[in-house]
Amino acid sequence: MRNLFAFFAGGLFGAGLMISGMTDTAKVQGWLDVFGNWDPTLAFVMGGAMIPMFIAWQLRKRRMTPVMGGSFPPEPSMRLDRNLIVGSVMFGFGWGLAGLCPGPSVASLSYGGVGHWVFFAAMLAGMVATPTLRRVLDRQAATA
Repeated sequence: MRNLFAFFAGGLFGAGLMISGMTDTAKVQGWLDVFGNWDPTLAFVMGGAMIPMFIAWQLRKRRMTPVMGGSFPPEPSMRLDRNLIVGSVMFGFGWGLAGLCPGPSVASLSYGGVGHWVFFAAMLAGMVATPTLRRVLDRQAATA
């Protein structure tokens, strides 16, 4: 049952990304082009995403366990550290250069053409390389 719910939730998320235009690289780059031909419509997508997430966090406070079993992940740290800053910069560069972030890149694989597959492959390579890079950086920070 849990996998079925995850399948439907992922499908709904992907459909929402496609309907909202988040899988359209030109629309995303238009959102980022503040000093050029700026397209503010994705602000409504982001704002619309915050409302159900706020409700979900409020409901989570009242529950001891998730509806589908397991346990809740720990609440994120409010501390700004090197990992958060480097990760945010890398995410922003990828989003700005390609016009895609991880969710929409997966949703657009079926129709996006070669460029979407190249971005997806680069994203996977980054995910594989990140733990090793993080260990190297942590070692350097410890010796400094």
